[in-house]
Amino acid sequence: MSYIVALTGGICSGKSVVAKKFSNLSKKVSVIDADVISKKITQPGSIALRMITKYFGPTILFSNGSLNRSMLKKNIFFNPKDKEWLEQLLHPLIRKETQKTINILSNRSSYILWVAPLLIENNLQKYADHILMMDVHVDIQLKRIISRDKISKQYAENILLSQVSRQSRLDYADSIIENNKSIDGMTRYIYDLHQYYLKENNNY
Repeated sequence: MSYIVALTGGICSGKSVVAKKFSNLSKKVSVIDADVISKKITQPGSIALRMITKYFGPTILFSNGSLNRSMLKKNIFFNPKDKEWLEQLLHPLIRKETQKTINILSNRSSYILWVAPLLIENNLQKYADHILMMDVHVDIQLKRIISRDKISKQYAENILLSQVSRQSRLDYADSIIENNKSIDGMTRYIYDLHQYYLKENNNY
């Protein structure tokens, strides 16, 4: 098995950008993204999408039959019971598909970078060898959410309140990347982490 680095952090903290930087350092760094897996298991024709459509109704779909994720997010955000139902459906499926992918990639990877936004919320930290935390100040995070999603400040604040606190994430972190300015300034640190993970994988 390969050494597993869990990359986590709150919304708009820069996880995708940093994951790309790690993958660019070596073709043998395997990136497994929980969001990508979530989209895979809910694609048209999947059992999960059929169950979601049955529960929420056909209006949760686009005209081409694919899942309207934006509508789904708004729906579950304001309906805790719906959110719980969806999580009970998807989280075990995502975990199963993640482990399957890890097993496939393990023997041909220098190490595995597992992008897991809800790592702490779902108590998945036990499955990682190293937790890399993306940290960003809340005021900067708010501005990024509002700019990216074109939503109100109140809605953005509610999204942050629904996530685990910044301090809770920091308490679990083995390493931290601060992304309060430009992520380009973190290139050297990312390279140093990459070298450390290579060494740890060799000793694994």
